[in-house]
Amino acid sequence: QVQLVESGGGLVQAGDSLRLSCAASGRTFGTYDMGWFRQAPGKEREFVAFISWLGVSTSYLDSVKGRFTISRDNAKNTLYLQMNSLRPEDTAVYYCASSPNGVSDFVSWGQGTQVTVSS
Repeated sequence: QVQLVESGGGLVQAGDSLRLSCAASGRTFGTYDMGWFRQAPGKEREFVAFISWLGVSTSYLDSVKGRFTISRDNAKNTLYLQMNSLRPEDTAVYYCASSPNGVSDFVSWGQGTQVTVSS
């Protein structure tokens, strides 16, 4: 499976911005759909954002629409999540994932990067 490594998390104040990155191994990154997920302490994992393998189609969790932007650079084998206007409720471990078959088949996962937003 594709190997994924997230980076860019940290501790920020409410209203600040962060950009998460997800580096993928191999030369076939551009053939996979990609997504971001998150899991907060004591809560279940939830979908955050999706981007198709050509980068044309995107979708978002309702609570992050207008604040988060998912993008990808296939030449660099890298996925991004730009997070603006961060809120304490965005605090979670953020994971990137890849899918060969769309939104229902995420099979490769990174180990996550911690995002903490203080109030």
